[in-house]
Amino acid sequence: MLSAPKEGMVRTFVFSLVAVAVVAWAAAPALAGGGDYVIVGGSAYEQQQVRLALQASAFDWNAVPARVTITIAPNVVSQSLPGRIWLDANLLDSGRFAWGVVQNEYAHQVDFYLLSDAQRQQLTIALGASAWCYGDQPGLTLAQTGCERFASTLAVAYWPSADNCISRADDVAPIAPAGFRALLASLIGTAAMPTTSLSSRRLTFRR
Repeated sequence: MLSAPKEGMVRTFVFSLVAVAVVAWAAAPALAGGGDYVIVGGSAYEQQQVRLALQASAFDWNAVPARVTITIAPNVVSQSLPGRIWLDANLLDSGRFAWGVVQNEYAHQVDFYLLSDAQRQQLTIALGASAWCYGDQPGLTLAQTGCERFASTLAVAYWPSADNCISRADDVAPIAPAGFRALLASLIGTAAMPTTSLSSRRLTFRR
């Protein structure tokens, strides 16, 4: 049996090891079907919402051939650039409600890294957009751009749940989830195949 002083030292050592393990886990890049990314900023809860959001989707985010840095900060506009995503901490605090936005922003990385210009032109027509993105035609609204329609439609097609806030967005293309998944698979191959059975996710959203 340990003496009181030694027992206290052992407990302190064990707690220190646990604390180090927790910090290392939080800072480690996510690699499984949820994508290759690192998270900067945000509380443990907010970071966990990012992980859960990407895991909820049946899209294989690992298809994106780059490590993505996801920055969480309060009151930022959720947005994406190649290899970078910014997410509003206040939005992530809402929990599951924010998952669709997380998926939407990561879907832009699919656009940046997996689509060719020719494929973007094809998707512009298929998704009923006026042009691919804002720089292609000044003055476009969010719902008129192919890049936004693509990201939102991907988010819905691979997580067609009533809980997906993106399903109610104006920029979701009028195409059935199965039809979009088939179209994307024809463009980028097996990377667009669902990683798990969609029916096993208890999805209730229908188009």
